[in-house]
Amino acid sequence: MSPVHAPHTHEKRLFVLDTNVLMHDPTALFRFQEHDIFLPMVVLEELDRGKKGVSEVARNVRQVSRFLDDLISAAGEDSIRAGVEIATDFLRLNNGKGPTGKLLFQTETLNGQLPTNLPGDSPDNSILSVALSLQSKFPERDVILVSKDINLRIKATIVGLKAEDYFNDQVLDDADLLPTGFHELPADFWDGHSKEMKSWQEQGHTFYKLVGPMTDDWLPGHFLAMPGDSPFEAIVREKSPDHAVIETIRDFTETRHAVWGITARNREQNFALNLLMDPEIDIVTLLGAAGTGKTLLTLAAGLAQLLDEQLYKEIIMTRVTVPVGEDIGFLPGTEEEKMTPWMGALMDNLEVLTQPANGGKWGRTATDEFLMSKIKVKSLNFMRGRTFLNRYIIIDEAQNLTPKQMKTLITRAGPGTKVVCLGNIAQIDTPYLTETSSGLTYVVDRFKGWPHGGHVTLQRGERSRLADYASDHL
Repeated sequence: MSPVHAPHTHEKRLFVLDTNVLMHDPTALFRFQEHDIFLPMVVLEELDRGKKGVSEVARNVRQVSRFLDDLISAAGEDSIRAGVEIATDFLRLNNGKGPTGKLLFQTETLNGQLPTNLPGDSPDNSILSVALSLQSKFPERDVILVSKDINLRIKATIVGLKAEDYFNDQVLDDADLLPTGFHELPADFWDGHSKEMKSWQEQGHTFYKLVGPMTDDWLPGHFLAMPGDSPFEAIVREKSPDHAVIETIRDFTETRHAVWGITARNREQNFALNLLMDPEIDIVTLLGAAGTGKTLLTLAAGLAQLLDEQLYKEIIMTRVTVPVGEDIGFLPGTEEEKMTPWMGALMDNLEVLTQPANGGKWGRTATDEFLMSKIKVKSLNFMRGRTFLNRYIIIDEAQNLTPKQMKTLITRAGPGTKVVCLGNIAQIDTPYLTETSSGLTYVVDRFKGWPHGGHVTLQRGERSRLADYASDHL
C-alpha cells in the first residue's frame, strides 16, 4: 500500500465535499459523524450559481446555504478560521448520533501541484488542487474527496488522492436485498406448522393463526405461496413474535374474478391485483421490467374501484419528466396537454381496457372521452402543498424520483386515498440516482412490514414473445 493511501486510524478523517454531494443531499453536512468536513471556495461559488430557480436542485442549494448560515451564526465569525463546530441540533438526522466534527472553510490560497496533463482552471481541477494541498498540509490525516461525479473520482485516484462516492443516501447496500414481497413455502411446510394452527372465517375470508420457525421471516403485507397440484396462496395480515395471522387471497387468474376485463397471467400479477383491489392497503409499490403488466394492472384496478365500486372520485397519474434521448424543448398548452407526451403508457393501456364489445368506433370514442374525464394527468411541479381526498394516485416511473420527492408526493394523500408507485430500478434516467439510492427503493424499504402497505416484484414479462426475448438478450 502506498504512503498516500495508508490509513491513519489515530486521526479524524478530513472529507473534502464536492458541490454535487450537497446539491444531492443538503443534510450531507451532518452525516460524517466525528470526522471533519472541508468546503473549498469553488464549491461555495458553484452553490451560489445553482441557487436560482424552482427545481429540486435549486431548493437543495438554498437549504445548504441556510444550514451554513445557521452554523456560522451560532459559532461566530471568529471561529471560521479554526473550524465551525457542527451543531448538535440535528441529532434526528443521524438516528440519535449527532455529528461531533468541525466544518472547515477555505480561508487561504491552497494550490496543490496538479500534473501537467490536467490543464485549465475548471471547478473539478480546483477541487483536486485544494485536496492535494490539504494532503500535503496534514500528512498525518486521511484526506478523502467525496463526490457523486465518477470522472472526478477517477481523476482524484490518478493524482494520488483517496476518493469515495457519497453512500449515506443509499437505502440498501445492494439492490438485490430488496424484498420481492412474497415467500415460497416448501412442500413440507404444514408438517411443522399445523400442530397449533387455528382457522376461522370472517366475511367470506379464511384466516389461519400459525406458530412455527418460518413465521419469523414474515412481514405484514407479504404473500405466501406453495406451488403444486393444489397451490396455496395467502397474505400475512398480522405478525407478532410468537405467531402470525394469514388470510387466503382471491384468485384473479379466474375469469369470473376479472378486474375490468383483466385477469392475472401469473402468480405475481395475482398478488399485485390483491393489493390493488384491497381497500385496507393504502400504498402499493410494484417493481418489474418492461412488459410485466405494472401499469395495466394498476389502471384496471383503479377503473374498477372508481366506476364499479365508487371508492374513489378520480384517478390521478403523474411521473417525472426525464427524457430518454434529447429534450424536444418547450411544449404548448395546459398542464395536462404538456404532460400528454409523457403519458404514452397511460394511453397504450387505456386502448386495451376500453374495447367495448359493441358500439364500434363511436362507442370507443365515447368510452375514451368518458374515462379521460375521470383520469387526471398532473405534473410533479405543482404537487407541493396539495391534498388529495378519495383519489387513486399512480406515480409512474417512480425510480427516477429522489427519496425527498417521493416523500413530498406520498404525503399529499388525504383520507380515502390510495397511492400506487410503479417503476423499474434497472432503468434510472436521473443523474446521480442509483438502484440503491432511488426514491422507489427508499419507499419499498421504509414501508415493508406496515400492515397497510404492500409490495410485489413482478418477474415475468407478458407483453409478447419478441419483448421477452429482447429483454433477456439485448
